[in-house]
Amino acid sequence: MKMMKMKVMVVFVLSGVLCVSADGLHEDISVIGCSDSDGEFMYGLDGEVMWFADFKHKTGVEPQPSFIDHMTYGEGAYEQAVANQETCKQNLKIDLKAYKDFPLERDPPSSPVIYTRDEAEPGEKNTLICHVTGFYPAPVMFSWTKNQQNVTEGSRTNVPFVNKDGTFNQFSSLEFIPQLGDIYGCTVKHLALDQPLTRFWDVEVTPPSVGPAVFCGVGLTVGLLGVAAGTFFLIKGNECS
Repeated sequence: MKMMKMKVMVVFVLSGVLCVSADGLHEDISVIGCSDSDGEFMYGLDGEVMWFADFKHKTGVEPQPSFIDHMTYGEGAYEQAVANQETCKQNLKIDLKAYKDFPLERDPPSSPVIYTRDEAEPGEKNTLICHVTGFYPAPVMFSWTKNQQNVTEGSRTNVPFVNKDGTFNQFSSLEFIPQLGDIYGCTVKHLALDQPLTRFWDVEVTPPSVGPAVFCGVGLTVGLLGVAAGTFFLIKGNECS
């Protein structure tokens, strides 16, 4: 008889509403999560991830684009995240004993949605984004393919973000250069799924638009045909009279 090892993650969510300007209220959030092999620590503001700890590369990450005036977290933020992981793992041991026979709630993720960061142009560097939401517990596992071949270079997965109903949503991105005929796939795995979910995206060329000059040309041609037809019937009428 085979024994299945279940990965359990404990997540602590701290959320509040801050009045930071006369424009209105802003909601900030802090998420701490840990399991026997993974960890998460992130800050968010108004539904956007502002900073998260990358424990694999041992650094803090600010995922906002460089061209916006984004918030910067001071020195020691990553070290604080590491310390919080130790506390989280101690709490996890206590929770595992307390909820040993407690059934784990599971909600499957939505079907993946794939879109490009910018309008796709063949030969121009771009980013594919894959998004799922509504799942519990976190996280989901993303994987990418190009023409049925696994791709890891240029891929990145954000930390899970908490929805208002307590479920999670998560993104994964892949840097790529669109080429005609290429087909990309995003696959999502989760504890609540019997089999992975996959969505494909292929490189297409948008047909050129028909401009006003073409419509004017068509209209002029139709008009000339109308004049010619009218002249023909006028001449035939005079011959019969």
